[in-house]
Amino acid sequence: RHLPVVMGGTPPFLNEDTVSLVDTADSFWMIEDGELHIQLGKARKAETWSGALAGHGQLDVFTEQEINKKIMLERFQEEHPGFDFSGASFSGQAPNARNFMGGVTYK
Repeated sequence: RHLPVVMGGTPPFLNEDTVSLVDTADSFWMIEDGELHIQLGKARKAETWSGALAGHGQLDVFTEQEINKKIMLERFQEEHPGFDFSGASFSGQAPNARNFMGGVTYK
């Protein structure tokens, strides 16, 4: 639950807690066009993060709800691979994908 970024022998220029558990096997970093890109994989499937690092850039309620809708549709697609949910949408607020109807399963 902590992300230190150090280059060479210098002190860390990023040394922050993550908002939740990270799957290190599903995470990576790269430098492209002189910029550092960090991809953090979520350890808890279908969890909506309010941000990547604790105390930094919290999502507004609308954006968090839109992300939750997307995660819910991804869950439906995974649980029902024979159906096409590409044109599906929610009217109103989507349920929490993490615990809706018994929650998610891990394969």
